[in-house]
Amino acid sequence: MIASEETFRRLMTRAQGGDKLCYSTLLVECEKWLRRYYARKIGPAAIDDLVQETLISLHRKRSSYDPARAFLPWLAAIARYRWIDSLRMIYRHEHDQLYEEMVADPVDENVTARISLDRLLGMIPPKQADVISLVKIEGLSIVEAAARTGQSESLVKVNIHRGLRKMSALIESE
Repeated sequence: MIASEETFRRLMTRAQGGDKLCYSTLLVECEKWLRRYYARKIGPAAIDDLVQETLISLHRKRSSYDPARAFLPWLAAIARYRWIDSLRMIYRHEHDQLYEEMVADPVDENVTARISLDRLLGMIPPKQADVISLVKIEGLSIVEAAARTGQSESLVKVNIHRGLRKMSALIESE
């Protein structure tokens, strides 16, 4: 049986009211729905872990659900965030492995990389270069970079995104 939107909403509303049986049924139905959702996005080996992480997130966020709104879009948003987080972890791991394979002579690499990086940062607008240096190189948080540059937190994020995109385009064009 595939639960309908109304069934999900009713189960969640009762679960929020303390009905343990409804909550258990909701989790079972959500698991089925999440397996179908992730089957189109990731390999079969990763589905179990991602479904469990999403169900844990659902459990933690259950009080934020508004019964006046649709349940499935709320669940899909949580699932999407978990999926993106898993992709970030995969790509970060692959990037770290690739970097370790590429480093031959750390002294020469560091000098060359710094010269190349300084050159690239000089080719983008100064506000973007400043926040990229502060956050991505020096390791400051978005909040700290915003305080140091006088930009809002959202502007810092936008400038980092735009600056990195411009730098990527410059690298690809060469």
